[in-house]
Amino acid sequence: MAYAPVRPDRSLPPVRVNLFSDTQTRPSAAMKAAMMQAELGDEQAGDDPTVMALCERMAALTGQQAAMFLPSGTMCNQIAILTHTRPGDEILAHESAHIVASEGGGPGALARAVVLGLHGERGMFDAATLKAALREKRRNAPPQTLVAVEQTSNAGGGSVWPVDLLAEVLTTAHDCGLRIHMDGARLMNAAVAAGVEARAMTAGCDSVWLDFTKGLGAPLGAVLCGSADFIDAAWRWKQRLGGSLRQAGICAAACLYALDHNVDRLAEDHANARRLAAGLAQVPGLRVETPETNLVFFDTAGAGLTADALAEQARSRGVLVSTMGAHRVRACTHIDVDAAGVDLAVQVVAEVTPAGAPFTIC
Repeated sequence: MAYAPVRPDRSLPPVRVNLFSDTQTRPSAAMKAAMMQAELGDEQAGDDPTVMALCERMAALTGQQAAMFLPSGTMCNQIAILTHTRPGDEILAHESAHIVASEGGGPGALARAVVLGLHGERGMFDAATLKAALREKRRNAPPQTLVAVEQTSNAGGGSVWPVDLLAEVLTTAHDCGLRIHMDGARLMNAAVAAGVEARAMTAGCDSVWLDFTKGLGAPLGAVLCGSADFIDAAWRWKQRLGGSLRQAGICAAACLYALDHNVDRLAEDHANARRLAAGLAQVPGLRVETPETNLVFFDTAGAGLTADALAEQARSRGVLVSTMGAHRVRACTHIDVDAAGVDLAVQVVAEVTPAGAPFTIC
């Protein structure tokens, strides 16, 4: 994925439509007001009432016993891996999982664990694939201790693990003595798209987290959930990695606001993603994947240009997208992009393809 430079190029025009990521959202005035009114304390000492309220709510939402507030989702993943595994252990995850491709080699660098990548369409694998990857337990084989699943699957196109498929994978893992960690960065997108409660997707998981900085629109924060014993052990890693905070309630208040106001509206982002995909599918040469949630992926090879070239030309006209490979582009809808913004983005993408003809949404 291509990322914006540390120092933005001021010669470029202002951003008109930001489809780079749902992490680009800005807190609303009402969310900021909730943050300013938050009751605060010392989070590290377990004395911030707003953080405690958020953790209690998240434990209930995911069907877990306890929860812990952290600055980022990557820290949630890494702390969960550090808590579940020991050096030399093997983790089973999809080959395109976030912990494999987008966390700086964290499992190896921090936990000294190995990740075995599993194949499967749209970022998912089934119980048969998992069973086929299980090793015979012998002294010269790495102990397989953890299965990681991602809901929704980012690189898989924002795909949603069906509850039945997920349950089969989790049951197989537990039957074989493995623990299960869910990277739930966009868990609420999955729950809204599938029309089920979040706990229906997390049942059977030994740990799970939710990111509030994506579609839920908060400026900072993620919550890791699990058993009371798991969270107690994870707290030591939170301390070691610098994740223990002070007056964190000011950020936790934004997360609570998001749970109250920004979950049901994720359906709007999904509708805008479908609108975006339908528009892009009309552009000659583009091959568009059908979105399940708020991520739209399309291939530029048939249009005669690379993903980076398309992204650069779109940026010159005020539209931001991200790239994932030579010809794969990702566009992400969120709370700060409306239908008019989607239509403008389609028009710009059409205009920067080699055909170069002005394009109007029908």
